[in-house]
Amino acid sequence: MRSIRTFRTLFLALLVSIVPASSFAGVFLSITIAPPILPVYAQPVCPGDGYLWTPGYWAYGEAGYFWVPGTWVMAPRPGFLWTPGYWGWGGGFYAWHGGYWGPHVGFYGGVNYGYGYGGVGFYGGRWEGGHFAYNTAVLHVNTTVVHNTYIDNTVIHNTTVINRTSFNGPGGLNARPNGQEMAAMRESHVQPTSEQMSHEHFASTNRSNFASVNGGRPANAAVSRPMTSASMVNHTTAYNNNASRPAYSANNANRPAYNNNANAYKAPANNNQPKNVEAPHQSGGSQPRSEPKGGGEHERR
Repeated sequence: MRSIRTFRTLFLALLVSIVPASSFAGVFLSITIAPPILPVYAQPVCPGDGYLWTPGYWAYGEAGYFWVPGTWVMAPRPGFLWTPGYWGWGGGFYAWHGGYWGPHVGFYGGVNYGYGYGGVGFYGGRWEGGHFAYNTAVLHVNTTVVHNTYIDNTVIHNTTVINRTSFNGPGGLNARPNGQEMAAMRESHVQPTSEQMSHEHFASTNRSNFASVNGGRPANAAVSRPMTSASMVNHTTAYNNNASRPAYSANNANRPAYNNNANAYKAPANNNQPKNVEAPHQSGGSQPRSEPKGGGEHERR
């Protein structure tokens, strides 16, 4: 019996060591319910030069899935791009593969997050020297304030069906990483910034963000800046989920680097699911990667 307890302790310690801090919520829960579909929301205007868009996502806490609003954040260093996290099915559980910063965009499950993240790569902008240039055909940028912009309409094509599936696996997406994404996954990465971690934490403290409360339709699906203690005091402007605009249209530089291959976790077996979680399950087979309004052919980088 003592040897079993010792093995369990060592296993849990190993699990904690490979999970990024921003994904600690729900590490010791067995997640057998699929995350809800992605909500439709309007992208807030870019707050200033140097901010990059990070799409919203469903995280998991003790009370089930909760929405982390999409937001604009500063890249940890010039030249770095954000690879969003994604949920994937494996071994009988839904496991979260955390997002990361790096010189290239890696695999994010084929999930169509919109605003430049159509399932493969990123086509919302590019680094030009030490400045980020925004593709205003995709991103919501005030060109009277931010002047590093360009328009590339070749990445856009309209579709009548928007695929808002939020996970990779049976009943969801059936995407696999291509050669460029595999190479990007092997690069040295930087974990989410402290602002991003704080942003997720604050989202977890708001009951209205939980799918069990909002039915998979969070009221505030995007904010202009990360929700931190300072921004909450200053009442950061939140953008309502029912906004009319269609949904798809250098800090922490010294944080330690890590490799994304260790960034996936699977919750240990525990069939005692929280009873108040009623996240809607998605149905249907694998679907093609459709592009949102404001999306299109992918610009690989």
